[in-house]
Amino acid sequence: MPAHPAAAPVATLPAWSWRLVPALLVCLAAPAFFVLRVPWVGWMLLAAGLLIAVVLERRGADAAAPVRANGDEDRAEGRGIRPPSIVRDLSLIAVGLLIVSSIPLKAELDDLSIVRFGVVLGAAVAVPYVISRWVYRDWAIRFPWRGGGRWNAFQWSWLAAVLVLGWLILPFYFITSGVYLNWPVVDTPDLIARLFVGVGAVGIWDELFFICTCFALLRRHFPFWQANVLQAVVFVSFLWELGYQAWGPLLTIPFALLMGWIFMRTRSLAYVVTVHLLFDAVVFLVLVHAHNPGILDGFFLV
Repeated sequence: MPAHPAAAPVATLPAWSWRLVPALLVCLAAPAFFVLRVPWVGWMLLAAGLLIAVVLERRGADAAAPVRANGDEDRAEGRGIRPPSIVRDLSLIAVGLLIVSSIPLKAELDDLSIVRFGVVLGAAVAVPYVISRWVYRDWAIRFPWRGGGRWNAFQWSWLAAVLVLGWLILPFYFITSGVYLNWPVVDTPDLIARLFVGVGAVGIWDELFFICTCFALLRRHFPFWQANVLQAVVFVSFLWELGYQAWGPLLTIPFALLMGWIFMRTRSLAYVVTVHLLFDAVVFLVLVHAHNPGILDGFFLV
């Protein structure tokens, strides 16, 4: 996918940094919370990651600043700009993970579950943003809705490809693996409407939290591929507890990496949300089809 001119990198980051150690520990808390479902392991990983980050930052063991493409150091002392703090940025990810892990993520469609999901997932995005904006005052978290400018022909064609790929792959995955049973039965118009809203809302939240929060914070310290792999660990772990189990990671890992790559190339939250919602539209139809044999038999191959 061609990069928008606004997406051109302005600084390079070292290929290896000791900051990877605390970042990895913090991100590994996600599989502890959402895959193993052992909260105390997640708490220990978060605490260890933040403690190591504090030690590294205080000792200056990893104080190398980003370097401009022309090789000049972009040091805070010379420009009056405070370099990104690994402690602060990892603490924002940790806060979000702690909030999300406070509830079970099993899909439910009753009123109480919908409200609980909305409040908790909303807080997992809002609280780190508020801390970054008004406590740390660093504007580390942003939501660039149309940051990449107008979509080009390739981007529009990719949206069509997303629908085709989803139509080919998702029915086979959900039905042959049986994971559609991880979602509640939707056999009335009211439940189908609730599922439609829920699937779409969670899809939008995914991009706000995993991409605009986790990925964006990690990208301040690490090269693209490292930040993208780290956010994918968190993203895929959440999707596992949500219901994408069995051989689901064979799909969700490339999907998470793709979302990070698209955002990096386009700088457009609107575009990654559109891509995600198109996948989710197919997911919604597959779940309705799987729970109601005969309704969409002529539409899917499985």
